[in-house]
Amino acid sequence: ASQLTAVAADRATRADRLSTDFADAARAIETETELADAYRLAPDDELRAGRTVAAGDVVNALDRIRAEGTAADRRDADAILRMHTAYLSASERLFDAVDRRDGAHVEVLDRTEADPTLHHLQATIDRALDTHRARSLAELTWLRRLRSILDEGVPLVFTMGVTIGLLCVSVLRRHRHDLDAERRQAVHDSLHDSLTGLANRRLLADRLDAAVRDGTRVGLILLDLDRFKEINDALGHSWGDVLLSRIGPRLVTTVRATDTVGRLGGDEFAVLVSEAGSLGDVIAVAEKLRRAAEMPVRIAGIELIVEASAGIVISGEHGDTAPVLLQRAEVAMYVAKDRKRGLAVYEASEDSHDAGRLALLAELRRGIDNDELVLYYQPKESLVTGQICGVEALVRWEHPRLGLLAPDEFIPLAEDTAIIGPLTHHVLDTAVRQARSWRDAGHPLPVAVNVAARNLADPHLADTILDLLAAHDVPPQLLCLELTESAITTDPDRALRLMTQLRAAGVSLAVDDFGTGYTSLAQLKNLPITELKIDRSFVDTMTTDRSNDLIVRSIVDLGRNLGMTTVAEGVEDASTLAALAAYGCAVIQGFHLSGPLPVDAFDRWYARRRAERKGALLPLSAV
Repeated sequence: ASQLTAVAADRATRADRLSTDFADAARAIETETELADAYRLAPDDELRAGRTVAAGDVVNALDRIRAEGTAADRRDADAILRMHTAYLSASERLFDAVDRRDGAHVEVLDRTEADPTLHHLQATIDRALDTHRARSLAELTWLRRLRSILDEGVPLVFTMGVTIGLLCVSVLRRHRHDLDAERRQAVHDSLHDSLTGLANRRLLADRLDAAVRDGTRVGLILLDLDRFKEINDALGHSWGDVLLSRIGPRLVTTVRATDTVGRLGGDEFAVLVSEAGSLGDVIAVAEKLRRAAEMPVRIAGIELIVEASAGIVISGEHGDTAPVLLQRAEVAMYVAKDRKRGLAVYEASEDSHDAGRLALLAELRRGIDNDELVLYYQPKESLVTGQICGVEALVRWEHPRLGLLAPDEFIPLAEDTAIIGPLTHHVLDTAVRQARSWRDAGHPLPVAVNVAARNLADPHLADTILDLLAAHDVPPQLLCLELTESAITTDPDRALRLMTQLRAAGVSLAVDDFGTGYTSLAQLKNLPITELKIDRSFVDTMTTDRSNDLIVRSIVDLGRNLGMTTVAEGVEDASTLAALAAYGCAVIQGFHLSGPLPVDAFDRWYARRRAERKGALLPLSAV
């Protein structure tokens, strides 16, 4: 019994250590990935250095596995290390492309090397982690089973004699105590953080899940220390560990005994507020926790001060399952950190990973394939001639379940992903075909189409547009591309090349929402722009807001002096129209003229308008 217990305990301990090492490697790889994604968005030497530290953590964890594991574990570690080395090499090439601002090369490297290697690496280490977790649980189960076997053997031992029986009882009691202590310790270690002794992610999630299942209203607060990395970098990880071990007990003494304080990893803590009252009560607890975390900590004669950012959710209000609440609390925490709020309550509008948004994005791919996207056309009127001088094509989605969706409900989703490419191609193709139809009917109308910033990363965009015009036999002069200022300034060199090629072919180019971005006058005069579209936020209140009136007048003068056509968006009333005409604005667009219309309704409206211009007003039914 003694030998069996010792062997089983040793195997359980070793299995737990290996499981922890694989988990450490997986977390370090996740940290590498997060830092790499952040570097792509905002290159920074600190992010790159942090990625190097995380890579070292991966190698250290794999070295421990090779030292403590079996031959199979060593083979797994070697395989993971090879994949990790390949991923680091691909990441370095990707970082170099980011540093060169070579967006196209970044996309190619991410798609063909970094992303596939990362997926393979994560899948491999996840399989190894699952295997060792299962092995750890199996060893713990064997410990419990061993106890049961020993308990059942007691009556047989007693039959061997009173003396031998008493001796066996004493031995069994001792081993039972040892076995129970080892089992309790193993269970405790599997549910608690080894550094702070607080609940770990698994225990916190179990308690959160149990509370939600019971219908108990609970609050969840995620607390992340700001600038903790600076302490680790400046003083070393050992001091960072001491700081964490000091802050953990502070958080425990700040809340009630019925609440659960846990450490989820790194410098991230979580507090489960049991039987939460109102949202205000949970916010008050979060404020107390932040103050406790931010109190000075003296270590080796040095006083350290850290700040904390907190994200807050409440069950029933922000989610009904533990995984959803944890994910949304993390979203709120990152919002608080990024926007320097201190704390933030989860808001669905700030969550780019909302499940409903992701589902709608998946349906959008199907909607494009099923031709569910339709174009509405809003007319533009020349203030010089009084005639309709063009239209803007505005996409709508005829969703089979949700009905007609406005562009604000799905375009922002598409702009964050590669789906903006096929969506823009669909809109361009439909708009050019419609331009051909109006031309064949004897009243050609230029059509304006919006192009997103992400579209400019497509090196074949200009060729695609010119091929569409040629395929539908539409003169380039009947197409106008509208680009926002942010799209132009994101990659000005690429934007200039694209615009120069299209303008040389005869396509008109407009700066949309002008006045709200960061286009400099130096950039503007060097771009082959034909139109400036004044943003509706200025036009809408120009007759009541002197500042906006001055902005509109200045843009009109600027466009005229640069030889560009000025187009005022959002013209809603006659007084605004009169003011724009007095300033010399060339073209207006807005509900005072007409809102966006489906093609059939637009054709009827346009026919009536032409008839009015001829002085023979026709009733709509006659048209």
